[in-house]
Amino acid sequence: MALFETLAVVLGVALVAALAVVLKHRLFPAPADAEPREDVAEYIAMMVSVLYAIVLGVCLVSVWDTRAAACDQVQAEASALHQTYLLADALPTAQRQPLRDAARSYATHVVDVEWPLMAEREPLGQDGWTLLQRLREAGQLRGQAGPSEQIAAQEVLAQLGYVDDARRNREDAAAERLSPVLWTGLIIGGVLTLAFMFLFGITRNTTHMVMVMGLAGFIAFTVLLIHQLDAPFGTMFGASPDAFTRYFPA
Repeated sequence: MALFETLAVVLGVALVAALAVVLKHRLFPAPADAEPREDVAEYIAMMVSVLYAIVLGVCLVSVWDTRAAACDQVQAEASALHQTYLLADALPTAQRQPLRDAARSYATHVVDVEWPLMAEREPLGQDGWTLLQRLREAGQLRGQAGPSEQIAAQEVLAQLGYVDDARRNREDAAAERLSPVLWTGLIIGGVLTLAFMFLFGITRNTTHMVMVMGLAGFIAFTVLLIHQLDAPFGTMFGASPDAFTRYFPA
């Protein structure tokens, strides 16, 4: 969802809330001799607001941690792949270019093929693992090799082990979602919070409208923000493939 679409949704929710306030005051006007609300009702409304704030905080922390972990895994994977590419210089001459080509093919596949799939939460398939196996085969020594070349080949395999681990973690991060329990609490809590604003709100029409509009808009914005962050490889706030494109420019 683009920025302007998000703002449009937030504004639309606020306007709907304002319309609801106007209808509430016109259809159910408060009596002139209305008694103040009971302290118990106000206490319950306050507790609902506090609990909803806690749920919002938990949701934001959860999706932000998932996104941060995804960014770290992408950086680790790209860095290990780049180290593999550089280590090709220490291998026998016949193996240098095949290893470089395999590393570049893997990076291109991740950026051009896997990234759009991760943004849509679709399975990545086995092509990436096939290219990684091709990398391993390209980094294995064939025939006679000197001590320095054997050390370089061992380091290539170590770096490819880091690529393997980071890739698995990246796939896991792409499949992670916010718990349905938290989503349920997020939606129900927002509805209850706004409902209490109507039931135990301020009697002055203008003040009541402004407060409900602000609260409704803020809740809508926060829910949309959590929805965007819940996609760790999404287009707006998700991790980007810049680490791969920086090491392996097109």
